[in-house]
Amino acid sequence: MALARPFKKVLIANRGEIAVRIARTCRAMGILTVAVYSDPDKDALHVRACDAAVRIGPAPARQSYLRSDAIVEAARSSGAEAIHPGYGFLSENAEFATACAAAGITFVGPRPHAMRAMGDKIAAKRAVGDAGVPIVPGYLGDDQSFAALAAEARRIGAPLLVKAAAGGGGKGMRIVRDLADLEPAIEGAKREARAAFGDDTVFLERYLTAPRHVEIQILADASGACIHLGERECSIQRRHQKVLEETPSTAVDPDLRAHMGAAAVRAALAVGYVNAGTVEFMLDADGSYYFLEMNTRLQVEHPITEAVLGLDLVREQLWIAAGRPLALTQDEMQPRGHAIEVRVYAEDPANGFLPCTGTIAAFGLPEGPGIRNDAGVASGTVVSTDYDPMLAKLIVSDRTRAACIERLAAALDDYRIGGVGTNLPFLRWLVRHESFLRGDTTTDFIERHFNKSMLAREGDRELAVMAAAAALSFGADRARAADPWRALGPWRQSQAERVVSFERPLQGDVRLTWDPREMAWSCAAGDRALLVSALGGGEYVAMVAGARRPFFAWPLRGGIGIAFDSFFADCILALSPTVAESAKGHRHAAHGSTGSVAAPMSGTIVKVVVTPGSDVQAHQVLIVMEAMKMEHSIAAPHAGNIAEIAVAQGDTVAAGDVLVRIDA
Repeated sequence: MALARPFKKVLIANRGEIAVRIARTCRAMGILTVAVYSDPDKDALHVRACDAAVRIGPAPARQSYLRSDAIVEAARSSGAEAIHPGYGFLSENAEFATACAAAGITFVGPRPHAMRAMGDKIAAKRAVGDAGVPIVPGYLGDDQSFAALAAEARRIGAPLLVKAAAGGGGKGMRIVRDLADLEPAIEGAKREARAAFGDDTVFLERYLTAPRHVEIQILADASGACIHLGERECSIQRRHQKVLEETPSTAVDPDLRAHMGAAAVRAALAVGYVNAGTVEFMLDADGSYYFLEMNTRLQVEHPITEAVLGLDLVREQLWIAAGRPLALTQDEMQPRGHAIEVRVYAEDPANGFLPCTGTIAAFGLPEGPGIRNDAGVASGTVVSTDYDPMLAKLIVSDRTRAACIERLAAALDDYRIGGVGTNLPFLRWLVRHESFLRGDTTTDFIERHFNKSMLAREGDRELAVMAAAAALSFGADRARAADPWRALGPWRQSQAERVVSFERPLQGDVRLTWDPREMAWSCAAGDRALLVSALGGGEYVAMVAGARRPFFAWPLRGGIGIAFDSFFADCILALSPTVAESAKGHRHAAHGSTGSVAAPMSGTIVKVVVTPGSDVQAHQVLIVMEAMKMEHSIAAPHAGNIAEIAVAQGDTVAAGDVLVRIDA
């Protein structure tokens, strides 16, 4: 019997893990797939996952993945009948959906009018409010002058949120805790929104201090049928971007689930919504809930809904797009068990979750019952600032929440990534935290509970430093003249031993002695010792008190990166002096020699705040730069006078480039 399928060929207008995930469902349905790729993605995992691939432009997203004309032409030339946009990029772009329709290509998502209605956060709040869905008090007016916004801010009172009307993913959003900070918050939100969405319209709303972020998945067909698929709690966030999601929520009982689900359905029907979508709410401690926004696309966290309901949401999307009525009923949507997803990012949790770049030297995923990996990278993948820093998602399910957390913790311990810093140590800490285990998860969770010192004990840092010294020595001994390891030059040779000196995170020397019988370096610092062997490909094994501890190490500018076991990972061990540590929040202190403020990552300068000759205080913002779709404020490491500004607005800089010089 021939396999029933909604389309013969689908183009996937995305990259990374979501493109791979969509391709897998299409393959299971007997649908041919077409990938699109930018120049650096020509050998990417999503390209390999599809049956055909079409180049659409150079690295910058505006010249490739955001080019609707190039993507529509790729679909036309490849014979694709439909385009699945995934999430991000053009997934919520009504003009792109319109262009697909004009070309006779099915857009796998909602109709353009619904995307416009929900894509403008102001219009969306007005529409759902008229449908009886609760909304947060605030200002949704058309007057965008600072005077009007300031007057409304005084009426609402602090704390409040400045939010981009076309925003999402934490972009174009600022918290104002003191109205004296309103003007720079509005300016920054508008600038970020203009860069990300081409629209700098903002609105204001009351800031709920510690709510939960609970969202409802819906499915709707063209006949007007609409059902909800229960809730996902997404409260644990950094920079307003989700880190961990779970379902069911510990704060939602069956009665509240029914009420919030009905509200989500009303919101969708209010704009004539068709296909998969997610209605997001803020849930207060007293059980009150308020509409936040509707994401008119597939969500990053959709796999946990699939896990507890036994569904494939991409499959449902494709059938709805092909015109088939919903084959599911509301009564069937009863969750079984518990599921949790964590997002694995290339970022440094110990430095304000600053994005990290590099080449993935090793990539090992956990396996076993109840474990699903949605990955968009592999060994050899280059992680750059051109795209979002998310590398993969780990989804775990089990019969109960407690069992699910146990399985997740073990899977995270088995996760191995070398070559680029990641948030794995943070995730390992998170899933073992008492408040998380109790289900006490609100949007201020990280702010309340996390401190970078929690990622490692002092003794663990000593072990990591010794392991790094051994890795440096292995690299030095096998290096050729052009090898980047040799350029670091941190060791000095004596007749009896080799010594490697570090200045961050711990000062001091590590003494190394070669053990020819074990083909390993014996390392000692103070009264601690370990033996390190090289496995190849940047992977090593340290023997600590008889226990085997695998780790990865890779060269960095002025230091070495290391991912050392489950209890300590992804630190940068410097071999040269550095200035003071970063200020709180988005402000990042310099990396580099004393008196210099250097770029902590590659990116683009969007604003120079100071002028030559001006005096600055410690932690005062000097430069605002954009990297990985987010703005980052670079702060002064100490008080002083601006001796030199080495960059201007619009300049592109690399990690380590000097931005400003300060005379103390």
